Amino acid sequence: MEWTPETIKILANGIVLGASALGAGTAMIAGLGPGIGEGFCGGKAVEAIGRQPEASGAITRTMIIGDALAETTGLYALVIALLLLYANPLLGKL
Repeated sequence: MEWTPETIKILANGIVLGASALGAGTAMIAGLGPGIGEGFCGGKAVEAIGRQPEASGAITRTMIIGDALAETTGLYALVIALLLLYANPLLGKL
């Protein structure tokens, strides 16, 4: 097979797109952490409300703030994955 500039460009595009797909999949593994953390936080909040029902407002408020902070890491991973799949900055460098 002869290596013409066109075949090299096609091969380079394939490598970049394949690596981007692997990177996007790896980034989405970060979605596991927030899911586990939010479930654990919700379970502990239910236990705390069961022990002290009069403090349910403060416990719920703290739980929601903690869940919102935990969810941001999952959203950042989603943004990275979408950028790699649909707005790939590496393709313009070839």
